[in-house]
Amino acid sequence: MSLAPLLQASPVIQLHAGAALAALLLGLVQFAAPKGVLPHRILGWAWVGLMAVVGLSSFGITMRGHYAWIHLISGWTLLMLPLAVLAARRGRIGAHRRAMASLFLGGLLIAGGFTLLPGRIMGAVVFGW
Repeated sequence: MSLAPLLQASPVIQLHAGAALAALLLGLVQFAAPKGVLPHRILGWAWVGLMAVVGLSSFGITMRGHYAWIHLISGWTLLMLPLAVLAARRGRIGAHRRAMASLFLGGLLIAGGFTLLPGRIMGAVVFGW
């Protein structure tokens, strides 16, 4: 494992990766912590902000100058974030829970898994290829 490929990457890639890692860690905390209390709300807003950075910054990252299908996940993330927050504010906690869990799964775990493939920066960071 070496951070060199990430440190040599463009600032937008560094921002994207840093926000994604922070959102991943904070998301795990959110899943484990008590719900409906002030810390959950404060950390939730931080998580929403991080996910917005992840989604927006992804549009500054292209594959050989072109957007890829994975950018559809970014668009979906940016659409779902306000809907998930709105669901919580309206007391639709089940819808909020499902939306946030799907954002975590699709926007971080699944999309993040693709960054570990050979030829990708995070794959080089983690596996050295």
